[in-house]
Amino acid sequence: MAMEIRRITVIGAGTMGHGIAGQAALSGFEVILNDLDPGRTGAGQAAIHRSWGTGVEKGKVTEAQAAEAAGRLTTSTDLEAAVADADLIIEAVPESLELKRAIFARVDAVAPAGALLATNTSSLPVTEIAAATKRPAQVVGMHFFNPVAVMKLLELVRGEHTSDATVEAARALGAALGKETILVIDSPGFATSRLGIALGNEAMRMFEEGVASAADIDTAMTLGYRHPIGPLALTDLVGLDVRLAITEHLYRELGTDTFRPPRILKRMVRAGKLGRKSGEGFYRY
Repeated sequence: MAMEIRRITVIGAGTMGHGIAGQAALSGFEVILNDLDPGRTGAGQAAIHRSWGTGVEKGKVTEAQAAEAAGRLTTSTDLEAAVADADLIIEAVPESLELKRAIFARVDAVAPAGALLATNTSSLPVTEIAAATKRPAQVVGMHFFNPVAVMKLLELVRGEHTSDATVEAARALGAALGKETILVIDSPGFATSRLGIALGNEAMRMFEEGVASAADIDTAMTLGYRHPIGPLALTDLVGLDVRLAITEHLYRELGTDTFRPPRILKRMVRAGKLGRKSGEGFYRY
C-alpha cells in the first residue's frame, strides 16, 4: 500500500517552489515552504496568496478554501526543522546537480525514516541525486510545470532504485493535487524536457536565421499544431538561463546536434535577456 502523505515540505521558494507549495496547501496538505533567504520565503508566500486571490476572482477557488489553505501554509528558513516531521519533501532549487545532492544529503540525515524525497528537476539524473541519500528507494522525480496551479501534467521519474511503493505514493499525491501523471524512466531530459528542448532549440535557430519573426514562429505552433503557447514564448516563460542549462546538460549526455545550445540563446543569456523575469527575451514585457 502507498504511504499516506499529510505533511509536505517544499525546499526552494522560487517560482516552482511556491507554486507547488500553494497548490499543495489548497489541496488539503499541511505545507512548509522553506528557503535560506527569508525575503524569498516572504515573496513566495505573497505570490501564493495572489494566486489564490486570482482563483477566487475567477470563481475557481472560494474565499473559504483560500482562507483554509492559508492556515495550512507556513514558511521556514531552517531546513532541518522544516523537514523533521514531513511525510514528503519536495526539492525545487535551481538546476545544479551538486546543489541538489548536497540538499538531499542534509535532508536524508534528519527527515523521518519513512519520508519520501522528491526532486522537481526537469532534466538532471534522479538516480544520481538519490545516491546522495541512504534511502534511494524512497526518492522519485516529480517534475511540475509552470504555472503549477494551471498546468495539469506531473511527470514522475523513476530512478534506478525507486520502489513501487514510492511511485504509487507519488501517483496518489498527483491525483490529490488535480494532476495527470505520466511515468518515465530516469533518462536525459525525461520525456517532456527532451521533446520541448528539441522544438525550442530549432525555433531559436529559425529565428536566428531570419526564417520568420518570433511571433510568426510561435503562431505556426499555436494555430497549426494547437500548442497552447509557442516555443519562443515558452522559453521566455521558463527563463532563457534555465533553458540554456537544460540544453547544455542534454548536449553533454546525448551528444547530438539537436541539443547543441543555439548561439542566439547563449548571446541573450550573456546579455541578461532571460525572458519574462528580466523583462526581455524573444519578446518585451
